[in-house]
Amino acid sequence: MGACRRVWRLGGCVGPVLAWIGALFLGSSLAQPPPASCPTGVPPSNLSQPQYQSIPGADTGFMSAVVQSFLHTVQPNPFPKDLLVNLLEGNGNIYDDKTTIKEVLLYEVGFLVCAAIGIVYIILMPLVGFCLACCRCCGHCGGRMYQRQTKAVHCHRRGFYWATLLTTLVILSGNICMFFSNQFLKVSVEDSSIEVNKTLDNLQTYLTAVPQQIDSVLIESNKTVDEVTRSLSNIGPLLGREIQRSLEGPLNHALQSVSDMANVVNSTSILLVRLDSTLTHFQSDVAVVQANVSSVRDRINSTLRNPNCNECSADQSELQKLTFDTVTIPSLSELQSAVDNVTKADLNSKVKEGEDFFASIPQKVTNDTKDVVQNVMQQLEDIKRQIFEVKGNIPVSTLSNISDTLGEAQRYISMYSPQAERVEMIRWAVGIILSCVVLLVVVCNLLGLFLGPVGLSPKDVPTERSSTADCGGTFLMAGAGISFLFSWLLMLVVLLLFILGGNVYTLVCQPWRSGQLLQFADTAGLIHGFNLGKTLGLKSNLTLTEVYNECEQNRPLWTTLHLYELIDLNDLLNVSKYTEEIQQHFDSNEIKLSTITLLTHEIRKQLHSFSAIAHDVDFSSVRQQINNIASINLNETADRLDKLAAIQPDRGIQLELTQETTVLREIQLYMNTTIIPQLTQLNSTIDALSVIASHINRTLGDVLSKVGTAQDFLNTNTSQIVKAESKEFLDCQMGYFMAYADWANLTITQQVGLCGPVAKAVDSAEVIVCSNMVQSLNAFWFSLGWCMIFFVPSIIFSINLAKFYRRMKHSDVYDNHIAMNTIPRAQVKPY
Repeated sequence: MGACRRVWRLGGCVGPVLAWIGALFLGSSLAQPPPASCPTGVPPSNLSQPQYQSIPGADTGFMSAVVQSFLHTVQPNPFPKDLLVNLLEGNGNIYDDKTTIKEVLLYEVGFLVCAAIGIVYIILMPLVGFCLACCRCCGHCGGRMYQRQTKAVHCHRRGFYWATLLTTLVILSGNICMFFSNQFLKVSVEDSSIEVNKTLDNLQTYLTAVPQQIDSVLIESNKTVDEVTRSLSNIGPLLGREIQRSLEGPLNHALQSVSDMANVVNSTSILLVRLDSTLTHFQSDVAVVQANVSSVRDRINSTLRNPNCNECSADQSELQKLTFDTVTIPSLSELQSAVDNVTKADLNSKVKEGEDFFASIPQKVTNDTKDVVQNVMQQLEDIKRQIFEVKGNIPVSTLSNISDTLGEAQRYISMYSPQAERVEMIRWAVGIILSCVVLLVVVCNLLGLFLGPVGLSPKDVPTERSSTADCGGTFLMAGAGISFLFSWLLMLVVLLLFILGGNVYTLVCQPWRSGQLLQFADTAGLIHGFNLGKTLGLKSNLTLTEVYNECEQNRPLWTTLHLYELIDLNDLLNVSKYTEEIQQHFDSNEIKLSTITLLTHEIRKQLHSFSAIAHDVDFSSVRQQINNIASINLNETADRLDKLAAIQPDRGIQLELTQETTVLREIQLYMNTTIIPQLTQLNSTIDALSVIASHINRTLGDVLSKVGTAQDFLNTNTSQIVKAESKEFLDCQMGYFMAYADWANLTITQQVGLCGPVAKAVDSAEVIVCSNMVQSLNAFWFSLGWCMIFFVPSIIFSINLAKFYRRMKHSDVYDNHIAMNTIPRAQVKPY
């Protein structure tokens, strides 16, 4: 009974089993190999650019527009390049060269005229002041304390007042400019050391970054060579996988179909084993039933033939139909034999053999390419060594020497910065003193202009003016006296600073900003032994102007310094000369994959036999036999016998028939509990075998088709696939070199050594020297000279105005517009 239940359960799972088998076939037909692709190498990293310190740009400068306009008026001549060349060639000895002296004087005529005016001012101001002081002491030139009163006296006083005030305000504005320019010059000098250090630090950063950038490019070549080396070291997994990708489509389809066929055979074998077991139990139980039914039938027939049996002859014919046959399956042994033959062929071992062949491809590639990989790796080391020779062709040592020079300059700046700060503090103090002297004159004038009008009453006679007014007049005279006393010294300062600052601006700053100074420095033979092109080993001439213009546009060193004359980058990065020999090594090597037979002729024959026998099994007749047995119903016969027994007059016959009906019902009960479940299981198993048999032809055709396709593909295309994938693998590796060559070419020619910081350093030096220091210095002497020029009208106006406020010693009466003077009376001398 337990065996019967297990077979019945299998029969209930036939639907899911068949669905699983169908899914296997469907999956094998739809499976596609993943697309092959060239593995990506390590992309070159972007070349990092150094970070530079920010440097303030050029300031507009205090009074720079006014001062520059004045200097352009004084010196309208262009930059004297030829004259300076002659001076330098003569080492500054021009005393015997009258032509050169004349050219120098003509070029400096504007400065000479201004210097002559300054010298006249320096000579005349103290001389005029001394003469005026002497005259006034003698009572002349306004020294006599007497003021004539006229009707225009008030008009004159007001005119001199406003003229003095206006002149004083002009001097005050110039004095304010002196204070500001002096402070700006101090700030410029203090900031110059910081800005110079920042500029030099930027240059140091740049000079340090250039070799690092070159090393970065070379390191990328190492990465490329190392990447190719790693790929060659892993050629088995890499190339083998690509070969597997090309083979796995048809091979996997074939192996999967064979595996599915093996599963079908195994399922058939299991079903046959269980069918045989169920059929054995069934036939044993049926034999018992048959014996019992035959015994009962014979006893009933004997009773029915009894002459005393009433109306029994009619049921004898029905009792003849009371038979119980067993189930027989034709060709079952042949099917079992065919299944056993295919099982002995072990299709799974063929699948395993194909899988082992597929899995052994990477190791086979590794073994067959061992020698060529070693040769190529040695050549890669040679390539790495050749690429590293690039650094030797680039003048990195020159950059190192410049960096050492800049470091020495920074040390000197740090050493002498405290002394420079002390000198600047003294200069600033002197500038403050000079500004205060001018401010003292302004203060005296302003006090005189304030106290004079406050203390003056128009009705007062000159001899009776108030002390306040007299004090105002005294302050005006004091301002004039201080002007006479210090103006010539201040003008001497103006003259010296004008000659110095003016010529620095016209000969250095202005041509520096316009680029003429660099063109002058490029003059052949100007600097003995200096030739930038020869220093770098170039064939062509290279000027500082060209370098500056290129750096101003932040161009790389490759174009700025004409490095293409030193290095043939196209030849160095010509990948073909490296790859040709590698290609030859690979072409001379051959990867030979072993041949494999997926299904032998014998196995194919056995599969055909299995398919034919399975197709010939008549499962419909088996189902008919099962249905015939299942249709037997002994209870109906028992019911008829019960009716027959009821009409029998003979009590013995009635009892015999009743006993037999009881036995028939017991046999039917046994059939219901034992035979019928076994029939159900037999039917389910037969259905499962029938479904497999109905698909076996199509399945076998699919298997043989895929196996044949895969076998033909392996026999005809394996060598071509190996060659094609080997070439593609090599192209991939050479692609790394191509990508590196393109990147290196682009990086070296467009990114290495972007020299914008060099141009910015030059511009920063011009800003520090010219835009800040020289302009502030020129603003100071221009403001001081401005004040000195207006000292002259200030002296004149203040001296004349002072007489209207000072207390006179001699009076002059003004009555009815007629000035009356006291007439001394004659005195009679006694005799």
